[in-house]
Amino acid sequence: MNVQTTVDQLKKLKLHGMVRAYEAAISVPVHEQISGDLLVARMAESELQHRVNQKTQLYLRQSKLRYNAILEQVYCNAARNITSDQLMKLADGLFIDRAENILITGATGCGKSYLACALGRQACSLGYRVIYFGMNRFLEKVSQSKLDGTFIKMLNQIEKTHLLIFDDFGLTPLDNISRLALLQILEDRYGKKSIIITSQLPVVKWYDFIAEPTLADAIMDRLAGNAHRIELKGESLRKKKSEKKE
Repeated sequence: MNVQTTVDQLKKLKLHGMVRAYEAAISVPVHEQISGDLLVARMAESELQHRVNQKTQLYLRQSKLRYNAILEQVYCNAARNITSDQLMKLADGLFIDRAENILITGATGCGKSYLACALGRQACSLGYRVIYFGMNRFLEKVSQSKLDGTFIKMLNQIEKTHLLIFDDFGLTPLDNISRLALLQILEDRYGKKSIIITSQLPVVKWYDFIAEPTLADAIMDRLAGNAHRIELKGESLRKKKSEKKE
């Protein structure tokens, strides 16, 4: 059996990671080629890594994250009120396994959305399904799904997701339909799945923003009871970047 036949068969079986490892192994001089058992081990390892990468890329596409953010590029210092140690405690994704939430607050431009997306990207790389919503788009989706009869389908899709991100909570007023939808989502996820929420409003003002006392109690109880709180401070990062360009 010649080399090309082997490559073609591996491709037909969709073992693309193995193809790369096999082609790399046979491209070196004969006297430098590795033994058969080591070649099989490398091909298996390459295939496994290929599948992990493919899964990560799929989850990233499905997540629709706002920024292509990575944790290594999150600025950590005292002025921003976030430390590297604090960030690393979240980087392993165990907060998702423990169904803990993350509430990120701070002024506009301070990097809330970037941090949330970096945590979301990290979660995808660890094999968790993630969905990102800007709150404006989420409220529009709730209204539309109520009209076209797909609301339950939307709830089921969100419920299956390991990590849900709501960005810019508090910018758009909530009506009773959106309050009830939010409560339903939190009820489905409580003790099972995690949520990251970013907001310009301090957490202490969320109760007043939700406005309806009974629903506000229920929502805040499910949101804040098991949450990590990150209050970002400092000047707008967008403003700093703009000044550097000038």
